[in-house]
Amino acid sequence: MKSWHLNGSGVGLDGLSLRHRDIPKPGRGEVLVRVHATSLNYREILILKYGRYPLPVKPDAVALCDGAGEVAALGEDTRGVRVGDRVIASIFPHWMDGPFAGSSAPQLGGSLDGLLTEYAVLPEAALVPIPEHLSYEEAATLPCAAVTAWNALLGSPRSLQAGDDVLTLGSGAVSLFSLQLAKAAGARVIATTSNSQKAEQLRSLGADAVIDYRSTPEWGAEVRRLTGGVGVQHVVEVGGGSGLSQSLGAVATGGTVSLVGALGGGSSLIDAGAVFLSGAVLRPVIAGSRAQLARVVRAVSLHRLRPVIARVFAFDEAPAALAWHASSQVVGKTVIKVGA
Repeated sequence: MKSWHLNGSGVGLDGLSLRHRDIPKPGRGEVLVRVHATSLNYREILILKYGRYPLPVKPDAVALCDGAGEVAALGEDTRGVRVGDRVIASIFPHWMDGPFAGSSAPQLGGSLDGLLTEYAVLPEAALVPIPEHLSYEEAATLPCAAVTAWNALLGSPRSLQAGDDVLTLGSGAVSLFSLQLAKAAGARVIATTSNSQKAEQLRSLGADAVIDYRSTPEWGAEVRRLTGGVGVQHVVEVGGGSGLSQSLGAVATGGTVSLVGALGGGSSLIDAGAVFLSGAVLRPVIAGSRAQLARVVRAVSLHRLRPVIARVFAFDEAPAALAWHASSQVVGKTVIKVGA
């Protein structure tokens, strides 16, 4: 079989090597999955280009944490799946439920081999069935971005309620899933973006209002105006950096700002006074557990949600997919199809 491996952390976007290996055999409690599709996340840019991913990345790891496939073989003591089942896996295979802890840290495409491969051995306990209405390419987008969005909106003590206002930032995968999940839960969604074309795409997904942050740099105040001065109950903050001050200005007293990324860089200082005056909870989110993945899958199934895919690459085009993903400004996920 063929697999794409990470050459190292911080070596650049061309740091993938194609290797030929024997197909592995599943052990006790494990299954062999034939991977049909995998998808890219910003974490790959952090690992390869910047070398500042916060969790361990082992040398020569098989890349990518997201993937979807079918069960090809069973190890001993596996009872919940059958050969031929369509499955996705939690990116943290040992994080079953509850809060994130040190024992939860091993992750696919990092300290564990990932899914940019033709076959992968995975713990049976980490697997979740794919929604019937989704293709393998669509299902491959769920484990990281969709679970992160779910955790941001529904993983805190003050979870999303019908009628809440939610602010999503930009048109990245987490923001798109946050928009879709929030609308499915009965919330009103205000989104920010950088141009009219993206604004139309966000409206087509259900955004109730869209703010162009280039023409409205004080967009936090505009969010306040749109909510009658109250602010939103939930902000899914993907940028960090200087934009965090606008998010703090947009959030309602007692609301939650879920920090799911730092696209704006990690060196900006947080204004403690602004945090205090906002009366908000700042909550870092690291994807989610296997239980949260199962809840996302149920929500996607019930509401017939479809992930947004921008482009699909062939398996042998993995380096080109990574470069395109890093430079593209389109809306939606970058997917790699494995096999014919």
